[in-house]
Amino acid sequence: MLPAMAAAQQAPLPPENTASQPGAPAPAPGPAADDIVVTGVRASLRSAQELKRNSDSILDAVVAEDIGKLPDNNASEALARVTGVQVNRSNDEANGVLIRGLPDVTTTFNGREIFTAENRGVALQDFPAGALAALEVYKSGTADLIEPGLAGLVNVRSRRPFDFKGFEIAGGLRGNYNDQSGKLDPVANLLVTDRWDTGIGEIGALVNFAITRTRYRNAVRFNDQASRTAAGEANDATDDLTVATPGVGTDFRFPNSVGNYFATGTRTRPSINGSLQWRPNDRLEIYADGLWQAYRAEQSNENFTVPLTSGALVPNGQNGARPTLSNVVIDPDDPRKVMSLTKTGGLAPQTFRSTFNDRTDTYQGAIGFIWKGDRARISSDYAYTYSSYSQLEYSLDARFASSPRTDVEFDRDGGASFTFPGFDALNADNYIWRGFFQKRYEARGDGHQWRADLQLATDLPVVQRLDVGVRWVSRTGKLQQGDRYLATDLLGIPLASLPTGALEKVEDGFRQPAAQFRNWLMPSRAAIRSNFDALRQLTYSVGPRLLAIDPTRPDLAENISRFAQEEIAFLPNSGFSARESTYAAYAMARYDFTVGGIEIDGTAGVRLVNTDGTYSGITRLVAPDNTVSFLAQDNRQNYVDVLPSFGARLKLTPKLQARLGYTETRTRASFGQLNPAFNITRNTTNNGEFEASGSGGNPNLVPLTSNNWDATLEWYFAPTGSLTASVFYRDLFGFISNYTSIVQDPVFGRLQVSRPENAGAGRIKGAEANFQTFFDFLPGLLSGFGTQLNVTYLDGTNQLPSTLGEAAPAVPITGVSKWTYNITGFYEKGPVSARLSYNRRSSFVDSFTRNPGEAQFAGVTVMPISRLDFSAAYTPFENITFTADVTNILAQPWRNYRNFAADAGYPVDVREEGRFYSLGVRFRF
Repeated sequence: MLPAMAAAQQAPLPPENTASQPGAPAPAPGPAADDIVVTGVRASLRSAQELKRNSDSILDAVVAEDIGKLPDNNASEALARVTGVQVNRSNDEANGVLIRGLPDVTTTFNGREIFTAENRGVALQDFPAGALAALEVYKSGTADLIEPGLAGLVNVRSRRPFDFKGFEIAGGLRGNYNDQSGKLDPVANLLVTDRWDTGIGEIGALVNFAITRTRYRNAVRFNDQASRTAAGEANDATDDLTVATPGVGTDFRFPNSVGNYFATGTRTRPSINGSLQWRPNDRLEIYADGLWQAYRAEQSNENFTVPLTSGALVPNGQNGARPTLSNVVIDPDDPRKVMSLTKTGGLAPQTFRSTFNDRTDTYQGAIGFIWKGDRARISSDYAYTYSSYSQLEYSLDARFASSPRTDVEFDRDGGASFTFPGFDALNADNYIWRGFFQKRYEARGDGHQWRADLQLATDLPVVQRLDVGVRWVSRTGKLQQGDRYLATDLLGIPLASLPTGALEKVEDGFRQPAAQFRNWLMPSRAAIRSNFDALRQLTYSVGPRLLAIDPTRPDLAENISRFAQEEIAFLPNSGFSARESTYAAYAMARYDFTVGGIEIDGTAGVRLVNTDGTYSGITRLVAPDNTVSFLAQDNRQNYVDVLPSFGARLKLTPKLQARLGYTETRTRASFGQLNPAFNITRNTTNNGEFEASGSGGNPNLVPLTSNNWDATLEWYFAPTGSLTASVFYRDLFGFISNYTSIVQDPVFGRLQVSRPENAGAGRIKGAEANFQTFFDFLPGLLSGFGTQLNVTYLDGTNQLPSTLGEAAPAVPITGVSKWTYNITGFYEKGPVSARLSYNRRSSFVDSFTRNPGEAQFAGVTVMPISRLDFSAAYTPFENITFTADVTNILAQPWRNYRNFAADAGYPVDVREEGRFYSLGVRFRF
């Protein structure tokens, strides 16, 4: 069996160096880990504590003490337990990672940069847990580290053959049952490795296969984020509604619509990684690594929306159909808010079923060597990565044939609830076809990366070692997409007459009784996917009838023509291409000296990075006479980043030490954000406020920057017991989000544009604390208990872009919870081990928007989130372990809230997620 110590000690060097010495004996401990040892094994916890104690930088890790022992399904889920890390979740998985409140995270695999298709990073949830040896979270960098993102760097580490003594075969199989979807799915991994002494030296080989499949079904009740008053918004006097309830007026505000939304699908993530190592002598090692990881998804999103305000088109072809509101009940504590109402007339309820097939393939191959002399160590590594992603979407739209009476409650058990008294939503005669949408999305990227490093021992009195190195990266990214949609609402075609056949009842996934309306009719997912070409032909065939109804509509003929061919054509203005090279060099000194009896050691260095990129796209221009033209555009950026770093450790007593650190980090804008192309439409009237409006990328974006200060205090009071705390401060500039602003363009004049913009200055300050111990002082079986506790506090704000005008305020940084807690209790004694883990993050602002007709910016706030997970293992024989897990035990609904004023708003979404039960077995021989 691989000793726990060996598993933990693979993390002594930064990722860039870790990749260069696969399986090499661990040198003196370097950057180490505040490791969360998920198996509760005492020896591994002790090893992790020693690594943290002797580290050069601030790093946390999740370590799989043995093959397949991460109880979580993927890398993102495991990271949620790390101090200072927050995750976002949807569709029953963690799929967004923030480090100390920042989302801009660089990801590496065995120290090498890795990405998905046209993106700069990779989806951490694509790494199955069974393929992992460890996840290393770098919160402060050193000069030899691949330049981290604004938030830091996550290195995903796999195993290599020299980690083992000889032949081994190991693996595991779990069955995961989702109580919301009612499906049982496999999670499996298998590793085979061996090493041999030969006439040309020692050779090792390893291959590891892992697969995770999940079938999910989340249920959402929602109020539309946008809201309005019954009298209409500013400058919209013709949009007033009829209010039949005496005495309530028309100044109350309510959501534009309510509805239900079900996200359902099957995700499969297979992964294969392998490694060859050759050590011809004790000074030289040559290696080759390979990785294939994939993502396959068949998803279906079902949406049912009840419009409550006026709309563009209704069955009789009239514009601006205005409903009547009655039974309006005002909040007794706030006359601006409505508790419930009845809507009569107006737009009919609408539904759609969007079906997606997604496919990702990412390949990475690498070769390299390490040579170790008496005073020097030289290493080099080359890797090539290729990744592609494709999505094909078919979405069928429908609506009720009439608009029934609707009774609505906007806050029933924290969310929207509605019903249609006396209306049969399961009668196929009550549905008509509303439209057909198709989309094709294809993206790909590749990259070469090479580096060379030299570590040289010195005889200097303070500096013990000098590290220098260079790195070259060449990246490309390309995106192509096209779509087509035709609204068929005006034709009144029965939904059941479509070539998709009989309608099925859309099943809900609600646990809570608050949702009154739950089920409706639509063609099945399989019927939509298998009859896509018949739907296309039908859509094309009804085009002349639509043109006869509305012959002056400028885009109708173009929309119809897109359905003439079977294949969805790529739109020239809907993609981009990018080519980028980076050249980096670093120098770093490792020092050690004593002042006043206190030993001080650490690193000081600088990294220089030159970025040279060209980003291309095609602008689409619509003239006042509706003629369309295209213009190819290029954007080139070339700039140098100087990234200093400094870290110091002060050994105050044999058990107490402190750390101080300063680093500078940069995050480049994505390729799509740097796309210089726009979609521009000139104003068709002479009295408009703007000559044109447009949307697109922004060639003027600059990298996000951060100056980072860190300080820690660490007390190691027992071999497996420690109490550590840290404080940190980040000076930020340039968060990128999409905003609508006004620019004076030399070609188009006064132009209203929606595009990504750099926000202004910001800052994050915070603190972390971690406590871990085994209760060895307890008698007998009780000594097997232990605990691990951590808490993170964050406070961050940033200035919205100056392009939004003087009204743009300083606001909380989106996605940042002030408080995150992890409370874990574990037990390990003899053949039994168990873990109970509680995670909670406080509320946070998800986004900011300007309220209609107002200068005020209001946010969408996500309410506090709590999770409780349990895992247990029993090892009756040395090589066989049986496992049982329950995740998301509390199954608390995810909720968010939209403010329409500083002190008032409505709930938006209430999302019910799955609870998972699993049984499994692990083996090792």
